Amino acid sequence: MSLEDIKEMIATKDGVMLYFWGDNCNVCDVLKPKISESFKENFPKIEQIFIDAKNNQEVAAAFSVFSIPTTIVFLAGKEFAREGRAMSVASLVEKIKRPYDIMTS
Repeated sequence: MSLEDIKEMIATKDGVMLYFWGDNCNVCDVLKPKISESFKENFPKIEQIFIDAKNNQEVAAAFSVFSIPTTIVFLAGKEFAREGRAMSVASLVEKIKRPYDIMTS
């Protein structure tokens, strides 16, 4: 997916979650399915995009991602949450829950 495609989705969708990962990152491997399932369960209207940071360096740089894993959540076109490395999935869900509920009600 190109940088332009991602920017278009952010501008047109209610919510977008970007998850930057790498193939030699054990933390990424553990968090990726947990975040994916948690977002499917709690935020079904948020589009999930998983980006291999090494193979998409232009995209990573455009979003100021310098370490992996990094999760960025956009609501109504604006960056709302950014978590990196030692993130808590539960904390991320809690941070997004109320604004998501307001946005989708």
